[in-house]
Amino acid sequence: MPQSPGNPQALFEGAGLPPRDERYVLRLYVTGMTSRSARAVNNVRALCDEYLVGRYDLEVIDIYQQPVLTKGEQIIAAPTLIKKLPLPMRRMIGDMSNRERLLAGLDLVGARDHAE
Repeated sequence: MPQSPGNPQALFEGAGLPPRDERYVLRLYVTGMTSRSARAVNNVRALCDEYLVGRYDLEVIDIYQQPVLTKGEQIIAAPTLIKKLPLPMRRMIGDMSNRERLLAGLDLVGARDHAE
């Protein structure tokens, strides 16, 4: 729904949201294919498929299989989701089952209200 100057509340609520065409670059660090890792992958994919259709890149990195890819990322726990783009960069730890927290971490709070 396009925002109009006649609706100041809609403008205020949408002010913190990234533009709809902005591409998200996400990295999810997991430890093997444990149930917690699988749950994190499924939760992130489901949320992205709902809110970021066609405008996200999700790279799932198993830190046991590719430990060199964790260098410089300061991974202290897994699963860890890092939102590289759009800025600001954010980190979220856990199985990503708390949708409200994940939406806030991805700066998508209120995104459903602004979907087409």
